[in-house]
This record gives sequence, structure tokens and C-alpha cells, in this order.
Amino acid sequence: MSRLYYKYSDYLEKKYGEKVYKIPLNIASYCPNRDGSKSLRGCIFCAPDGAGHENMSSDIDIESQYEAMSQLLIKKYKAQKYIAYFQSYSNTYIQNDKFIYYMKKAAQLTGCVALAISTRPDCIDQFHIDTLLEIKEKYPVDICIELGLQTSNDNTLKILNRHHTVDDVIKSSGIIKNAGFELCLHIIADLPWDGKEDIINDTKIINQVKADSIKVHSLYIAKETELERMYKRGEVSLLSLDEYIDRVILLLESIDSNIAIQRLVSRVTEDKSVICTWGRSWRKVLIMIEDEMIKRESFQGKNIEKL
Repeated sequence: MSRLYYKYSDYLEKKYGEKVYKIPLNIASYCPNRDGSKSLRGCIFCAPDGAGHENMSSDIDIESQYEAMSQLLIKKYKAQKYIAYFQSYSNTYIQNDKFIYYMKKAAQLTGCVALAISTRPDCIDQFHIDTLLEIKEKYPVDICIELGLQTSNDNTLKILNRHHTVDDVIKSSGIIKNAGFELCLHIIADLPWDGKEDIINDTKIINQVKADSIKVHSLYIAKETELERMYKRGEVSLLSLDEYIDRVILLLESIDSNIAIQRLVSRVTEDKSVICTWGRSWRKVLIMIEDEMIKRESFQGKNIEKL
């Protein structure tokens, strides 16, 4: 059977010669969508702890966080190489001296081959680029910056209370790629305010900015979010699992086959969510996507020439 899609694990193994594992690190960053700079409400889907549902506390130093997780990975997989992943909130939205401190610390962690920094497209400036360029030159680590595109529909971005535009994502992506860093874009494939035409537009942007990888998320309702309140008020109707699978396949068929896929389904612990993955495990949903691709004789990049 030919490759259904380009798995990120395969991308990393090809690049580094062996399996590489991401270690999430939690630092005291925040978000302009929460501190009043742009909004106090945050994105409607974002939980109070950001996206790091299984992260350790930011009160624990990153060396200890990294050591604890790497020891588990060594025991389970005999892992030797890792990516230090700054996950929760917007990890460039922090005091400059602290950003330098955390990035330098992470770059020197044993076995660390890359830094992955998750942030908003409106929270990247030349300071961050210059700092990361200096770190990349001094230490043997690659740099990957993850941006939340979420959707190519500016109207939906307003509903999500993102307080950035699609153009912001395109501009930031260009800055990141021009610096020689890897770029990962995040997409929510089943936003109820988007149609299939928006998925196609998502893929056009992904291809246009030459993303190195993407993360495809299924919309879940986390506790203590505006989305939960909207759902309880009957203001949101979630898409079915079949609709989600259809959209994911449409997306995969329309992006370049060299773009690595980091994720195709959201992962969140049950205690942190009201509704997630249609009552199934994320692994089961992933298998269903892959089975449907086989059934349709589908594969990543199948329809890219038709765009």
C-alpha cells in the first residue's frame, strides 16, 4: 500500500536518523487575548490552562520537567533524541529576558535536537527571530515555530475571538520561513461556521506559505470555556464524526505530499472536556480516517494539481 499521508514521526526519523520524541515544557508565558491587550475572554475554545492539558506546572523548572519526561521515554522507548516543546499559551508572549533564558536553557538540555515554540501569529517580532537565530548558531538545535491559523475564514476567526487575521498568519509565516526556521500551522477542521470551501482555502494557505508540517484538530469543548457556555445555550451545533473524516480527507488530498502531518485528531483528557472525539478515543478516530482513505483510494496530495 502506498503512503496515505506523511507522518511527522517518519519526517523526524528521516531527518535525525532515529525516533525523536516531543517533550512538552510549561513556562510562565501568557496571551494578549487574556490579559486585556486584545481581549480578556481568550479564544472561545481555549481552556484556562491553555492547550497543555497534560503539562506539568510552570512553577517547576524546565530542566526538571524535561528530565522527568525524558526518563519515562527512555524507559518505554529507549529514546535518545527529543524536541523541547513550549506548548501552553503564546510562548513568545513573555518578557524578553525570560524568553532568552528559557530558550537557551532548553537548547542545552541533554538529547535536545530542536526547539518547538507554539505561539500566535501576532506575537512574533524581530527580537524573537534574532534571539532564535543566535541560539541556532550557538547550539546544535533546529527551530520550529507553531502558529495557530485555525481557519482561513476571517469571519470565523472573529467568532473564535482570535483577534488576528489570516493575513497576520501569512506575514508571520513568511518571516519564520525567511529566517530558515521550520513552520507548523494548526487547523481546526470541523469548525461549524466553516464550509468545505474554507477547508480548500486552508490548504491553499498551507501550500502557499510552504509549511513544513501541520496539526489538524477536531473541535472539542473544554470545560470552563466560552465555547462550553455557547454550547449549553444552544448556540453551537457540532459536526458529526463522518463530516469530520470527510473534511480531514479533503484537506489531506489538497496539500503538498512533502508536508508532514503531526496530528489528525485532538487529544484531551476526559476530565478537562465536556465533549471530545465523539465519545471515542483519538486513536479510534485516527484509524477510522485511515480506513476511509484506503476505501476511497485517497492519499495526501491527490488533488493538489486541481487547486
